[in-house]
Amino acid sequence: MALLTLCLSYPISICLLCMLIFFASLYFSASRRESAFKLPPGPTPLPIIGNLHLLDIKRQDKSLLKFAKKYGPVFTLHFGFQKVVVLTGYEAVKDALVNFTEEFVDRPPIPIFEEIQHGNGVFFSTGDLWRTTRRFTMASMRNLGMGKKLIEERIIEELGFLIEDIESFKGEPFNLRNFNTAPTNITFVILFGERFDYKDPTFLALLKLIDEVMCLLGSPFLHFFNFYPFLGFFLNTHKILLKKIEDVRVIIRDYIKMSRQDINANSLRSYTDALVFKQQEDTNKKENLFHNDNLIASILDLVMAGTETTATTLQWAILLVMKYPEIQKKIQEEIRQVVKPGSWATYEDRKNMPYTNAVIHEVQRFITLLPHVPRCTSVDTHFRGYFIPKGTMVIPSLTSVLLDPAHWETPHEFNPSHFLDLDGKFVKKEAFMPYSLGRRNCIGESLAKMELFLFFAGLLQKFTFQPPPGLTELDLDLNVPKTTFTLRPQPQLTCAVARE
Repeated sequence: MALLTLCLSYPISICLLCMLIFFASLYFSASRRESAFKLPPGPTPLPIIGNLHLLDIKRQDKSLLKFAKKYGPVFTLHFGFQKVVVLTGYEAVKDALVNFTEEFVDRPPIPIFEEIQHGNGVFFSTGDLWRTTRRFTMASMRNLGMGKKLIEERIIEELGFLIEDIESFKGEPFNLRNFNTAPTNITFVILFGERFDYKDPTFLALLKLIDEVMCLLGSPFLHFFNFYPFLGFFLNTHKILLKKIEDVRVIIRDYIKMSRQDINANSLRSYTDALVFKQQEDTNKKENLFHNDNLIASILDLVMAGTETTATTLQWAILLVMKYPEIQKKIQEEIRQVVKPGSWATYEDRKNMPYTNAVIHEVQRFITLLPHVPRCTSVDTHFRGYFIPKGTMVIPSLTSVLLDPAHWETPHEFNPSHFLDLDGKFVKKEAFMPYSLGRRNCIGESLAKMELFLFFAGLLQKFTFQPPPGLTELDLDLNVPKTTFTLRPQPQLTCAVARE
């Protein structure tokens, strides 16, 4: 009688429990059938939760480093019902992404991104759609000046607007997130053909939406949805996220509409223009991959990734030179020696500014901004003595590469000497891969490198950045980043003191 009362009182709980037991039985029976194959080693999974009880959901990347010490550079974890193969350390990650690039080229069907993009776009699509869209995107970016003198001029122009904004605080404290405006505007220039005033309502709305989406993507509740998507009806975080994404899509659709109204084949001003023109050009093709959903998804991918990564890296760079004022002074002295008075540093100047270049690289290495983006095996794959079935999620841990003690003298310390030889000359390091490797590497790598150098050098040429009154360098927090889709610094203030 007590059991009957419990069942009647908690019907939803009983249903959930039955569903979990059912899926668990299917999963583990499948595991027994695959036991003849030699999967990489790993901890024994528990029913239903797999190895989730062993993970720090907020810092999965650090959890993976601990597993690697016990199981080696290639191991298997169970995220709920899903098997995941993890690759750690420079050698294993490079081997997979460079020597097995076709085998590890796909993306797994991550539930939240399936809900958002439905297999479209640049980042989470696969097959011919991905190849065609990525190839077109890279060609369009080059045509729009990415990595060339044209975009360098736009970056330096944007630097002027950023400096005006910082000067408006007159040395008073302001939030590090104010540095997001300039890199975001460069992305919007490429995507939409125009920059925004920093107080423009559409610009502010986009900044707010991007911030909210990135925070929601890092939520433990969203991870839970990805692990158990069939429980989505009872969860709420992914629903809020999808509403925010739709708000961004509304703005993107407006730009696509405007582009269609005044498209000019001889003057394509933006990535949106290029996509619309390509869609019209391919209208009569039997299979037009540039349909509306793919157009919106591709722009959405670049709105999110193209703004968050560079903007957050710039925040970290300013925070780190505040933390280490002696490094800031050394950069400023190098700028003084290389850059003519009354001029801004150019991208070409980085060749004569090895210390500044080393600091920027060390910022990217130290912060491990994007710990990993999952891949998926496109075919049954034999890798390093193990068998990885087709369709298996694979995590190449970029954090493990950027902190690999075999390649970095002091991996857990901020040390620009990692990129300098004994004579103070800049040294490239093969284990420096914040942009990933292989055919899925970052599309905007050349643009990001140019932006980071020009914005960072220009800001330090104009200002000295200090902690707010009442704080010292010791009070600045580097150890507990805010986990969003990327690893952001904790919200902190800075003061910009104008230099003569």
